[in-house]
Amino acid sequence: MGVTRSEIFSDAQNQLASLFKVLGHPARIAILQQIINRKACICNDLVDELGLAQPTISQHLKELKNIGIIQGTIEGKAVCYCIDETVWRALQQQFNDFFNQDVLASGECC
Repeated sequence: MGVTRSEIFSDAQNQLASLFKVLGHPARIAILQQIINRKACICNDLVDELGLAQPTISQHLKELKNIGIIQGTIEGKAVCYCIDETVWRALQQQFNDFFNQDVLASGECC
């Protein structure tokens, strides 16, 4: 497998690709949906809801936290996760900008 030459792409392209990569796993989508539906979530609740092992959930949470979509606060021995609304809105805008490009304007195709 070849090495990605990310330096030849813009920061915006690299950031969007990283976001798509992180969101490209169904478990991470399910985790985000659980957090959104509950407004906050504790890791053990996610284990019970999704049926994945705690270390697996923790790895997925780490990936989501690394790109900033979620943030966590320590409550006793548990960590409570929630959506970072500022980052969420910025990501929505990036997605909108990407998908709202007018590719069909000319009516021509190859």
